[in-house]
Amino acid sequence: MMVMQQISQSMNIGKRRKSLFALPLLAAIILMGGCNNDSHPSAHSASAVNVNADSVQPVSFWVATDTHYLDKELQDGGTAFDAYVSGGDGKMLPYSEELMEALVYDVEQKKPAFLILSGDLTNNGEASSHKKLAEKLKRIEQAGTSVYVIPGNHDLNNPWARSFSGDKQIVAEYLSDEDFDDLYAEYGYDEALSRDEDSLSYLVQAAPGLWLLMIDSAQYAKNEEYGFPQTDGRILPSTQAWMEKCVKLAAKSQASIITVMHHNLLDHTTMQVSGFRLNNSQEAMKLLRQGGLNLVLSGHIHVQDIRRDPAYREGDEAFPVYDIATGAFAVNPHQYGVMTFDPLSRGVTYNTAAVDVEGWAAATGSNDPNLLGFKSYAEKAFASSSYSKALQQLEDSSFSTADRASMAETMAKLNVYYFAGTAAEHLPEIKAMPGFKLWEQVQGGFMAGYINSMVEEQDESNVSLDMVLNGNTR
Repeated sequence: MMVMQQISQSMNIGKRRKSLFALPLLAAIILMGGCNNDSHPSAHSASAVNVNADSVQPVSFWVATDTHYLDKELQDGGTAFDAYVSGGDGKMLPYSEELMEALVYDVEQKKPAFLILSGDLTNNGEASSHKKLAEKLKRIEQAGTSVYVIPGNHDLNNPWARSFSGDKQIVAEYLSDEDFDDLYAEYGYDEALSRDEDSLSYLVQAAPGLWLLMIDSAQYAKNEEYGFPQTDGRILPSTQAWMEKCVKLAAKSQASIITVMHHNLLDHTTMQVSGFRLNNSQEAMKLLRQGGLNLVLSGHIHVQDIRRDPAYREGDEAFPVYDIATGAFAVNPHQYGVMTFDPLSRGVTYNTAAVDVEGWAAATGSNDPNLLGFKSYAEKAFASSSYSKALQQLEDSSFSTADRASMAETMAKLNVYYFAGTAAEHLPEIKAMPGFKLWEQVQGGFMAGYINSMVEEQDESNVSLDMVLNGNTR
């Protein structure tokens, strides 16, 4: 569920299976036998995380989310697929394959130590999309970069899995949670220091002194019963208990923890919309505070946004908890987070970077002008989609045709900045536009509320962060 999907919806106002082939703007232990799972042996000894100040250097790693990869063989570019894309939430599905290949290319060129993928790996959980994606992840690991994944609300037991042929959508095979465990075993699960028995959550040592608490926040057990994928998230009580044991083990090993989940810990919009923040976010926040865990990497909402625990006040003894919602990789500007961790200072940096589709296209000899000029093409496509949705929202308004066009133009430009996480720095430009002054006349309605949420003042950056992980000494 994402913001652009909310716009689309406002306009148009399970049982587990074991077989691998069983049948969508406001779219992070082993403890004396208590947290161990002998069926998933650790690839790293807990003692190995002790930091050697003379030899351990800062490590660079990336986080991407909401890749929404769609196997190219599931669509033929026909009318059904075109209608699905144009009525969707801004995902660049026609170039899904190329985007993922460009990400592989970026990894091979820049060689981060590891890559985190925090859910919604596939468009709608198609089995073939998962299999093709896993093949790309294998190439990333062969290039020397480890990969750690967790599922999102689109990925498992999804009755909306589809292929597209001509003017028809065809029900496609989808992946179960058991199959996910098997297919992605090499991308975190087999290396886990500990596995949660009741979800696809796990703990893994990603670098000396740094552990990732990979939390499965998705709800998919009843998707088949409901006939649609459940979009809201939660952390099970038993998973919370397991997380507490993980924290204690990390403290014994003097390891820092970054928590990763698909759903958001904090609100990333002032709009009153449900399904993005964890249903039990207050419980989760309490657990994180008590455990000294002060950094969460999330996705789900598709917008690039960084929030700090609103309960924190300057001067508080405890460190503030940050939730970095990285923008959806499948949506313009198609970016990921570039991060570093210094094991000596526990310092963490985060900055966004757009995937180099143009560089990949040139390196592979592509003659597709859209790929060779992808940055401009993708931004224009996203702006055009936003423009059309705004214009449709204004269809029954009393504004003149010229005024509606001006308002839609404002919304489109603002939406481009918003998804990139740079709206705040462009507010003077936006507020000077004639269309923005017209939006200020609108009372109520989803789109007007959305415009207001995008122009909220914000002191801190949404695209960069420099922080210190809380010392874990429990």
